[in-house]
Amino acid sequence: MRLILLDCPGEGRTNFYPLSLSRPLWELRCGFDSLGEKLIAAAGTTDVAGFMPDYLAGVWRAKSDFSINDPSKLAGADLLLVDARVKADGLAAVATGGGGEIGLDAEGKVMYACIPAGDAAGLPTGTVEEFLSAAKASLPNVSSSLETWNYTWDLVLSNGEQIAADFAAAGQSGVEGTIEEPAARRGSEKDVYVARGALIHPMVVIDAAEGPVYIDEDVEIHPFTRVEGPCYVGKGSILLGAKCREGNSIGPMCRIGGEIEESIVHGYSNTYHDGFLGHAYVGEWVNLGALTTNSDLKNDYSTVSVMLGPRRPVDTGSTKVGSLIGDHAKTSIGTLLNTGSYVGAMTIVMATGKPLRKFIPSFAWFIEGVVTKGFGKRKLYETAEKAMGRRKQQWSEAEQAMWDAVFEMTADVRGAEIKKGRRAKRKR
Repeated sequence: MRLILLDCPGEGRTNFYPLSLSRPLWELRCGFDSLGEKLIAAAGTTDVAGFMPDYLAGVWRAKSDFSINDPSKLAGADLLLVDARVKADGLAAVATGGGGEIGLDAEGKVMYACIPAGDAAGLPTGTVEEFLSAAKASLPNVSSSLETWNYTWDLVLSNGEQIAADFAAAGQSGVEGTIEEPAARRGSEKDVYVARGALIHPMVVIDAAEGPVYIDEDVEIHPFTRVEGPCYVGKGSILLGAKCREGNSIGPMCRIGGEIEESIVHGYSNTYHDGFLGHAYVGEWVNLGALTTNSDLKNDYSTVSVMLGPRRPVDTGSTKVGSLIGDHAKTSIGTLLNTGSYVGAMTIVMATGKPLRKFIPSFAWFIEGVVTKGFGKRKLYETAEKAMGRRKQQWSEAEQAMWDAVFEMTADVRGAEIKKGRRAKRKR
């Protein structure tokens, strides 16, 4: 059987902005790894392909271990096509169901499609959308019972539970790396795993009393750090005197200081200095300046709304939601992010001395409390290239083409906000 991961254009993916601006939905993370890795494991196959918006394909062909946007993968095998938002838990039952069927959500959108090779051979393969439309018309349609991820904060709010499940599935415990004395560990030793190459300095507390702690290969943890489970620290990351509270997924290759709680941080991002990051989702190549702090709880304890656009508030239904921060965003020292903040990708944010507005568009230079063009996207690209070079990663032509597309996609919203900023400045 061939598993085909689907990330098709539409509201299903815009609900995950700004993180999905620069990655397919299956590359979003929860627990130890990505949603795609969980789906692949649940399907029990190594024959995998994926379909995503064309502007992403160049970058992710280079990063993925499987074929991207290749119509030939829609034939030649029994197929299981799955919307990347589907939670992996129930997928195994669908994958072993045997017959052909199309699983639809309440709005009639395809959540999964089980298509035997014989049926797939007669379907058009010009685009994956055409293929699915024809399959939907020719095979039995059923109501999908599979649960889905619907917004970025769903991943954050489920992260602690998912870490615990992933730790149990990994089946690893004990110390293969180095823990220097004096050290302190709380909870059961069966709930701690320190991988080979990891180095834990003296005066570090690993607290697994409330959940497991998994410290991956080549992690380095400096003195006076406290790591509370459930927690996953990814390969090559460094914790620098951090107060790493429960529910965090970090890395790989991150630099984390200050206080961090129930947050997901993608690779190559830094919160090196003191500050607080809580119930947040942070993309790649983000740098949060010293004392950058986000609020994750309103003073009246009411549910948090997130602005997924200038005029698109969404009630999360939770009292605890921090910030959604896109790839390559940068904040200055002393930045204060409001509860449920949206900080777009490729954005420069300067502190104002008070909590900032809740929506800052991608490619914005947020200066003196307003959205501006700043020094433009070229300067942002130069900074991104330098940051990646420092970690021996390459800013490629494909990267620039992808970000050029994101710049155009977000131009209308950003332009409107820049005009508002100009009017605000004139009134001062």
